[in-house]
Amino acid sequence: MTMAGQTINDRLLAARHSLAGQGLAKSVCKATTEECIGPKKKHLDYLVHCTNEPNVSIPHLANLLIERSQNANWVVVYKSLITTHHLMAYGNERFMQYLASSNSTFNLSSFLDKGTVQDGGMGVPGGRMGYDMSPFIRRYAKYLNEKSLSYRAMAFDFCKVKRGKEEGSLRSMNAEKLLKTLPVLQAQLDALLEFDCQSNDLSNGVINMSFMLLFRDLIRLFACYNDGIINLLEKYFDMNKKHARDALDLYKKFLVRMDRVGEFLKVAENVGIDKGDIPDLTKAPSSLLDALEQHLATLEGRKVSAANTPTQSSSNQRNVKSAVSALSSTSSAFGTAAASSKFDTTNGIDEQLKAQVLAEEEAAMNQYKSKVSSPTSSGAAGASAALTNPFLSSPPAAQAGQPIVDLFGAASAQPAAAAAATKASDDLLQLGNPFADMFEASGGGGGAAAAGATGAALNANNLWMHNNGFNGASVSSAAATNAFVSDSNFSSVFGNTEPAGNAGDGPAKYDGAVSSPFDWGATDDDGGAAQ
Repeated sequence: MTMAGQTINDRLLAARHSLAGQGLAKSVCKATTEECIGPKKKHLDYLVHCTNEPNVSIPHLANLLIERSQNANWVVVYKSLITTHHLMAYGNERFMQYLASSNSTFNLSSFLDKGTVQDGGMGVPGGRMGYDMSPFIRRYAKYLNEKSLSYRAMAFDFCKVKRGKEEGSLRSMNAEKLLKTLPVLQAQLDALLEFDCQSNDLSNGVINMSFMLLFRDLIRLFACYNDGIINLLEKYFDMNKKHARDALDLYKKFLVRMDRVGEFLKVAENVGIDKGDIPDLTKAPSSLLDALEQHLATLEGRKVSAANTPTQSSSNQRNVKSAVSALSSTSSAFGTAAASSKFDTTNGIDEQLKAQVLAEEEAAMNQYKSKVSSPTSSGAAGASAALTNPFLSSPPAAQAGQPIVDLFGAASAQPAAAAAATKASDDLLQLGNPFADMFEASGGGGGAAAAGATGAALNANNLWMHNNGFNGASVSSAAATNAFVSDSNFSSVFGNTEPAGNAGDGPAKYDGAVSSPFDWGATDDDGGAAQ
């Protein structure tokens, strides 16, 4: 029984690690589930990131993967090998160093999954799939062990060394060290070629992913191998008898492996890899092998068919040059393929296609965001946003002509006409209504009349303006119905505060003196004291 592609065992194991707080073990478990597909990219990327973290234990991570490889299910075992290979290729070098220095290796030389055959083939689709995949698991584990051993012997990874004529590690290596390095490289390449799968064997996502990782390693290994053979041929005629014998043996093995590499590349082409992405193999002329054997026979003192004449020496030099030229083209082709990042994927996805899809998705998401989140966008969405958002809605046009009340600003000066209409009895304590006076202020011209009319209209509707006696001057009806005190009663008690000369001259003019109704000691107009 499965749940969303994962079995119940996978779910229970992940939950157990979550409850125990074992995040690293949970990630390894999710990368090596019983689901018959390759490990997911997000889990592999996280584990690669863990190898670069200083607080993550590399031995613990490696031991978790080795422990998962001891599972009885072939899918779990195969995916643990794939995850380990991926970390070797893309993870921090500390992971490779630990595997090379540790005695813990993949002991899967006798692995065989009989479960899917014994239960009638109902465990996984394909019936005998687990039984058929077991040989490839054994060969794959052997290659990973050999990869670790080669790193232990050389202290570097052949898949990551520099290649090429100028800076290639094996291209510039001295003869003695080269003769010790090439056998190690040959052993790793032999283990890879022993995987020996055909196109009809690549029937599921698990073995397909392992094949892509092996194809990536093969390109880099053979490019490095080819550089070493070119360097070997250039130094061959200057070697002593012992070194020349070893070099000739290495070259013969190289020719055999070149044919096997060609067979591997044909399988890669049959499974769908673009032919333009597969490097071409250019073989050296067969006459070169004869020239090498004759030179070794001469060094050993054996009789040969032809004497070692200057003509033969020049012929050998031409053979070496032609062979170096042919192998250089092969080295260039494999170097270009190795430098390409097209196959540096976890699921065999083209990086260019991936970048194109991501760009299209980002453009679509930006367009969607601009339509949804833009508050000023035209159309129904923009109108709805403006109506429902009080901070975006603009004030109605009908209110544009109304004055704005500034409760905290300084009061503006009153017009002359408004000052004449105001009476002393309207504001006994000079308290005034600042809020009402603001409506009566204007900027001058026609605006003054409009503002005055607006203020009068507002005061007429305000109960406090004409019932409490504080201010009733703005509206004539309010002054007429002022029940607080009459003008005659006010004048009889406090006296007439308005100058007589201004009675018929229009508005009263301010002369600089303010007469206070509470100044009982003030003098009258005749100079006498008030009675």
